[in-house]
Order: sequence, then C-alpha cells, then structure tokens
Amino acid sequence: MKKGINIWSFPQGTIKDSLTLAKKAGFEGVELALNGDGELSLQSTESEIKQVKKMADDLGLALYSLSCGLCWDYRLSDDNANVRQKAKDMIKKQLETAKILGADTILALPGVVNVEFSMPEKKVAYDVVYNRGLEALNELKADAEAMQVNIGLENVWNKFLLSPMEMRDFIDKIGSDYVGSYLDIGNTLYCGYPEDWVRILGSRIKKVHFKDYRLQAGGLHGFVDLLAGDVDYPEVVKALNEIGYDDWVSAEMIPNYKNHTDAIIYNTSYAMDRILGRK
Repeated sequence: MKKGINIWSFPQGTIKDSLTLAKKAGFEGVELALNGDGELSLQSTESEIKQVKKMADDLGLALYSLSCGLCWDYRLSDDNANVRQKAKDMIKKQLETAKILGADTILALPGVVNVEFSMPEKKVAYDVVYNRGLEALNELKADAEAMQVNIGLENVWNKFLLSPMEMRDFIDKIGSDYVGSYLDIGNTLYCGYPEDWVRILGSRIKKVHFKDYRLQAGGLHGFVDLLAGDVDYPEVVKALNEIGYDDWVSAEMIPNYKNHTDAIIYNTSYAMDRILGRK
C-alpha cells in the first residue's frame, strides 16, 4: 500500500508548504482538497491547476485523490433543487480538477440525513436521501466514466448508509466501475468495526482514510492520533491484504498541536510506517 496524507492534516500555510513538509516527513503522495476560493478552488483555471501539479511533480509526490469540504454546504440530498444542482456541478468540477492533477479518485458524499457539526437544523428523510443520492450518482457516473476518475463515496457521520452491507448495495445499484467506496477507517468505529467494512466492501474500495478514534471520549473529541485510539490496525491491515487492496491509504488528521505544529505530520508518518509494517 502507498502512504499518503490529506491536506487538511497540515498546519496553516500554502499548498507548497504542505507538500514540502509531506515530502520531508516521508509521505509518497498528498490528497488535496478543492475549496470555495484560494489556490485550488472551484474558480481555478486549467493553467492554475497544472501549476499545483508541477509543485508536486518537482517534489516527487503523487496527487492521487481530491477531497472537497464544500460537500457539507452543497448536498446531493438537499431539499432545495438549486443546491442539489450546485452539488452536482461541484462534483463535476472535482472530477475535472482531479483529471488535470493526475488523480484517479475524488471523495464525495452520497447524501446527508442530518449531521450535528454542519447545519444541524437540516434534516431530510432517510428514504428521500437514498433516492436523491442514487438519482444524482446515476447521472454523475457518466462524467466519471468519461474522465476515468473514480467517485469515492465516504462513510461519514451523516446518519446515512450506516452499515457496510448497505453501502455495498447502494454502490451496486449505481453499477459503475467508477463509483465505489472511499472507506474512512476511523469513521466506522462509532457504529461498527472497520475490518468488517473492508471485507464486505472488498473490491468496491477505491481509496482509504486512516484515522483513529477513542470510543470513551465520544463525539468529535474522540478523534486522536493514529495508534492512540480503539482501531485494531493489525486487523484492518490484515483485512486489506485479504481483499488484495494495494492502493493509497491517506492519513486524515486534525492539526491541533499547540506547539511545534509540524510534529503531527512526522508523528503520523511514523505511525503509518508501523501500521503498514515498514518499521
């Protein structure tokens, strides 16, 4: 498996700052994110996106997938049809940007019933979310197939697709080789076991996020440094090897160190090496 890290893990700075630190810390690639504005955004031109790719190329880093925090603002399941259209347009821009960057996967949300940390006042009925998500992704799969870039559906705390079997069946209903799972290991722990998700989703897994979670803490405070939580990483790696997964695993950390803020990147790199059996 290849060792990467999500851009949100880094202390504040430019993309070049983050890429440079990732290289120094021993990562092989970085998962970037598309933003509302800034260096890599919905407004970025092809030339600007290529400049970002050149930064990574010059450092010998791969840009293999593309996240987008705007998916909490623009949801495929929103009651407002205009918002749903913005969500689809955003995913199309993600696909286009990923293609230019040389990434083969984007991260997307299949829909949101409710989420406590983003617009908690919004609640959409579960079956409505299911149908709207299927409808949108059945439309978007044509774009993914045309660009040969995967749409990876992340399991998040969205009160939707709560089991690996449901996620598996949802993906199978879309029926495209370019729509699969972006499996977040730490996110599964509040209602299940990540090794079960790995084995049940199998070849549907396009990319993997590594996080850790301490159940006793609960809530968002439960997310901790790798190997400091309750994820059984030896069992997770065993399951990934069983299904023949040999793609990118990306650390997604919260850069909350008060001092020596770059230390989280080095600590995470070392923890990933131990998890992957490199040290």
